[in-house]
Amino acid sequence: MQAPKGKLIAIGGAEDKGTNLETGEIHRNNLNFFELGILRRVVQETGGTNARIEVITTASMIPVEVGENYLSAFGKIGCSNIGVMNIRNRTDAAAEEYIDRIKKCDAVMFSGGNQMRLTSTFGGTEFLSIIMDRFKNESDFVVAGTSAGAMAMSNTMIYEGNATRAHLKGEVKITTGLGFMFDVIFDSHFEKRGRFGRLAQAIATNPSCIGIGLGEDTGMLITEGNIMEAIGSGLVMIVDGHDILHSNIADIPDGNPISIENLKVHFCENGNGYLVKERKFVPELQSGGVVKKQVDVE
Repeated sequence: MQAPKGKLIAIGGAEDKGTNLETGEIHRNNLNFFELGILRRVVQETGGTNARIEVITTASMIPVEVGENYLSAFGKIGCSNIGVMNIRNRTDAAAEEYIDRIKKCDAVMFSGGNQMRLTSTFGGTEFLSIIMDRFKNESDFVVAGTSAGAMAMSNTMIYEGNATRAHLKGEVKITTGLGFMFDVIFDSHFEKRGRFGRLAQAIATNPSCIGIGLGEDTGMLITEGNIMEAIGSGLVMIVDGHDILHSNIADIPDGNPISIENLKVHFCENGNGYLVKERKFVPELQSGGVVKKQVDVE
């Protein structure tokens, strides 16, 4: 399979800016955007402050407030060529206006909220096909997402799972995501919401995948569908299940504790890298603030 030419930027989020699936709460009072340092990196990778960025608020239950929040955040770093797509259903996604805009923009950014709203709204649509085609074939095209928008990027997606019960078989629910990247599973708000257990269970049931746990104010810039660079102030945790020796998850009834031996874990800070295909941690992917063009692989 040919490597995509475009870039993915998966961000761990701050507030969901929508419904928290673990509590059922809608966040209205705290719409703090992730730190502007990450937002600046999104703009930089997109081509600068004049780039056209379309924000897709479909995942959120409060799309108007979220859209305004994005416009304000981008405005703080000098970006005014920002559009907001308040697509609420599949009929909206087929609208000629949105199709035309998605063909012309330099980047799309999926907001947080409920990742199932993204997959159920865009799965199989012309809208998603256009984004996917541009991502595969255009080196200067960026697909970014925060929180739910990041979790939906992979082909295998967690859509539900209470962190306090994630050690029990069947408590972590998985479905098909938008498919910008294969063989990985993203999770967001990773440390703050204690989600190691649910990503571990997701990997135990899909050990061919690499788990990517994104902390808040933290993300992964992914190029060639393989080279990942940690950005932001927090932690990205990599969970590798390829070398699992023992797992009871196929043999126990739902509701019983899972058992896993030899699950590998890596911690990535800003500037660290990871190669998905090679399953290799790269301590210094950056040199002098510039990503190395060549990454040595043993």
